[in-house]
Amino acid sequence: MNKAKQKGSSLVASYRYVLDFLFAIEEINNDPNILPNVTLGYHLYDSCSNENKALDKYLRHVEYDDKLEKRQYYDENGEMKTVYYIYNLVTSHNELNSYRHVGSYTPWAPPDKQLFINLPAITWKSDSRQVPRSQCSENCPPGKRKTKNDMPQICCYDCVQCSEGEISNVTDSQNCIKCLAVEYANDQRDRCILKQEEYLAYSDTLSIILLCTSALLTVTSVLILFIFTFYRETPIIKANNKNLSFILLVSLSLCFLCVFLFIGRPADSTCMFRQVVFGITFSISVSSVLAKTVMVCIAFKASRPGSFWTKLIGVKCSNCIVLLTSFVEVIISIAWLAFSPPYQDVDTQTYHKKIVIECTEGSTVAFYTVLGYLGFLAFLSFSVAFIARKLPDQFNEARYITFSMLVFCSVWITMIPTYLSTKGKNTVAVEIFSILASSAGLLGCIFFPKCYIILLKPQMNKKIHISEKVIT
Repeated sequence: MNKAKQKGSSLVASYRYVLDFLFAIEEINNDPNILPNVTLGYHLYDSCSNENKALDKYLRHVEYDDKLEKRQYYDENGEMKTVYYIYNLVTSHNELNSYRHVGSYTPWAPPDKQLFINLPAITWKSDSRQVPRSQCSENCPPGKRKTKNDMPQICCYDCVQCSEGEISNVTDSQNCIKCLAVEYANDQRDRCILKQEEYLAYSDTLSIILLCTSALLTVTSVLILFIFTFYRETPIIKANNKNLSFILLVSLSLCFLCVFLFIGRPADSTCMFRQVVFGITFSISVSSVLAKTVMVCIAFKASRPGSFWTKLIGVKCSNCIVLLTSFVEVIISIAWLAFSPPYQDVDTQTYHKKIVIECTEGSTVAFYTVLGYLGFLAFLSFSVAFIARKLPDQFNEARYITFSMLVFCSVWITMIPTYLSTKGKNTVAVEIFSILASSAGLLGCIFFPKCYIILLKPQMNKKIHISEKVIT
C-alpha cells in the first residue's frame, strides 16, 4: 500500500515538471526579446523511469551546423559521425589569441590515415621546432627507477639507480627487478648476467701444480717401495720393521693419489668419497708410524734376556696396532656418512660475480672429529718417539719419527685457521697442500735417510757395522 502511494506521488511530481517545461517553452517562443529569431520545439519520450533512455533516443536525432558550417550528427551507435579537426592556439605579441588548423582525425578512415598532423604548421612557444616536453623531469633510463620528490606534480620525480642485484630494462620504470640467485646485475643495472662457476678445475694453474707435485711424490714413494722390496733382506730394512715400512709406503702413495679426488667439479659422490679416503688412508699412515715407534720401544726393552717384551716382538703386534687404530677411523667415517654425509653445495653469496661450487662437510663435528683423531695419533706417535729418541743407534729411527711427527703436526695445526679463513677453491687448495706437505714430511724424514744409506753408503748397511755401533 505504501509503495503504491509513493509511486503515485512520483508520477504527480513528474507531471508537474512536464507542465513547467511546456510553460517555459511557450513563454520563450511568445517573447521575442528572450531568444530573438529562435523558436524552440520539443519531443516527449517515455523514459521508463530511466532518463538515459530518453536522452539516448533524443541524441540520435540531433543535427546542427558547427562554426565552419559543417553538418554534425550522431550515427546509430550514438557516435558523432564527423571529422575532428586539430587547431593550434597561437598567442601573438599583443596577447591576441588565434586558432590555426594543423591537422585532423577521421574515425572511419584506414588506421594509417586516421590521424593527420601538419608539423611545420605548428607554432610552439619557443623558437625551437622540437616538440616540448610535457613533464618537468627527465625520463629515467634503464638501470634506474622513478621515485617521488618534493614537487606536487605527478610528472615531477627523481631517478635513483637500482640496488645491488636489481635491474630495470625499460625507461621510466616504477620498480626494479631482482636478479636470480645465479645471476648478477651489470654495472649499468639494466641486464642480469649469469654468474661464472668457480671450483678447483683441472685446467687451473694451481691445480696443475698440485697434481704434478702429487704425481711426483707418488712416483717417489713407489720407487722407495721398489728399493725397500729389492733390499728387504738387508740389515737396515730388517731393523726398521720392513712390513710396517711397506704398509706405510703404500698408504702414503694413496694419500698422494687422493689429491685427485679434491680437484674437479664437486658432486655428492666425490664429496663423500674424498673425505672418507682421506681420513682412512691418513689414519693407516699415522697408525703405521705409531706402530713403528711402539715397536722401537718394545725392541729395546726386549733386548734384555728373559724380558716379557720379547713375546710382543713380531708381525702380529705391529699389525694389531695398525688395524685397531685405523678401525676407529673407519667407524668414525661410517657414522659420518650414515648420519650427515658431505654433499655438494652452491654458494651464491660470497662473491658478486661467481658461484662457488664446493663440498660442505655435512657435519662439522664429524669433520673435526676425523682431524682430531688423526691429530691424537700423531701426538701419541710424537710423544713415544720423543721418549725413545736417545735409544742406541740400532734403533735410532725414533729420531726421524720424532721430526716427521713434528712436521706433520705443524702442518695441520697451521692448516686449521687457514682453512677457516679462506673461501671458494682456495679452501680446497689449502687442504690439498696440507695433505701433500704432511705426507711428504713423513716420506722424507723416515725413508730418505735409509735410501741414502742403501744407495750411497752400502758399507753402513751391514750387520757387523750395526753391531759395532751398539758395542761402541
